[in-house]
Amino acid sequence: MSNTIKIVIADDQRLMREGLKTILDLEEDMEVLGTAGNGKEALELCRRLTPDVVLMDIRMPEMDGVEATKLISAEGLATRVIVVTTFDDDELIIKALKAGAKTYLLKDLPSEKLLGAIRATYNGDIVLQPEIAAKLVEKASGAGSSAEEQTDGYKTEALTRREKEILALMVEGLSNSDIAARLFLSEGTVKNQVSVIYGKLGTSDRTQAVLLALKYNLS
Repeated sequence: MSNTIKIVIADDQRLMREGLKTILDLEEDMEVLGTAGNGKEALELCRRLTPDVVLMDIRMPEMDGVEATKLISAEGLATRVIVVTTFDDDELIIKALKAGAKTYLLKDLPSEKLLGAIRATYNGDIVLQPEIAAKLVEKASGAGSSAEEQTDGYKTEALTRREKEILALMVEGLSNSDIAARLFLSEGTVKNQVSVIYGKLGTSDRTQAVLLALKYNLS
């Protein structure tokens, strides 16, 4: 079907790769194009098969998931990276997001949540599990003891109260449709507001907007 989400799975554990493939191949709108046992193989598959999404583990031999993600982003490949890992270390999360990962998930999440996250990421959203978002917020809140420290070197137009509200929900990992439902707005209105937020933050990327919000306590 034309809207099938094409996926590559990268994990150094064969059982994990095979288990994920079995789950995803049961979905009518998903197709696993291939699997990789390390970041180098994952990068090569992304170059050759141009999947829509790659499920990327972090700790892998030869090349880890962060480096593979960085190269996928640097080469301008259209593949969106979803990190699926057991590691919830805040520094590692930030490294993965800065490298270009669009979504960060832990392996203990229910399969239906994984499927929803894949679809949301494919449609342009980022997804952070609540516990991951909480760790990032906690990290950001302790990053500076004064407003001067927290905004050093960063200039932005003031965000309105509504924009900050929307940005805070983006930090939580909510999609535009989820934000619209939460705030009783139309999805089109939220999309327009997100575009305005991007303009004020000087980015066109949802992940970078979230990272800026966390770094400078903008939401």
